[in-house]
Amino acid sequence: MRSLAVIAALFLATLITGCGLLPEVKDETVGWSANKLYTEAKQALSEESYEKAIKYFEKLESRYPYGRFAQQAQIDIAYAYWKSNEPASAVAACDRFIKLHPNHPNVDYIYYLRGLVNFNEDLGLLGQISQQDMTERDPKGARESFDSFRDLVTRFPDSKYTPDAILRMKYLVNALASLEVHIARYYMKRNAYVAAINRAQFALKNYPEAPATEEALFIMVKAYDLMGMNDLRDDIERVMRKNYPNSAYYTRGLERKEPWWKLW
Repeated sequence: MRSLAVIAALFLATLITGCGLLPEVKDETVGWSANKLYTEAKQALSEESYEKAIKYFEKLESRYPYGRFAQQAQIDIAYAYWKSNEPASAVAACDRFIKLHPNHPNVDYIYYLRGLVNFNEDLGLLGQISQQDMTERDPKGARESFDSFRDLVTRFPDSKYTPDAILRMKYLVNALASLEVHIARYYMKRNAYVAAINRAQFALKNYPEAPATEEALFIMVKAYDLMGMNDLRDDIERVMRKNYPNSAYYTRGLERKEPWWKLW
């Protein structure tokens, strides 16, 4: 056993000595100017070599922390993180830039980019590209995306990014409302009527202009009816008929004697 220990110690010492003999990796960027670092980083970015671009941008900001190149690097690195599928790092970079340079001429772009990061992250989920059940999805990213676009629209109404941000906000409102109604429908199938009503009410309160509010009202009418709360059912039906006088939910029951909400 003692001999084995000696052999192991000698082997370990050999490894350590050998590591010291390995040639050091040379940093090709040593001596590069801020202009050179930024040019190479932008070239890597245009070639979609995002990891390389991030490395150069980080070196630029570390070596030349002041001046226009460093500020532009902070903008571009946020974009590079986004394109390299690192949304958390991209959002962090956006937040950092906003904190450091709240009056920068291009800060409106950073608000827009922050919205895009979360928007694209959730687009597959809310757009039903994913096969995951919508009731299991977390709308946190979509809400954060909406908040970022809202900040942009509020702070910079004349920004060139504002029109697109408004369109994306409309999409997010519809998607979030649809998600709430989908969950309400899920609860209805499981006879959880109070939970269904709460979800439908949340959609109506927070997304009153979304198309999904029509179904939200119908779910409330149906749930109150099944719970035997006829006064509340009739109140919601009046609201629904006022806002959706030609709803398809009514026409399905035209040739039936039963009330339209009893057909499902």
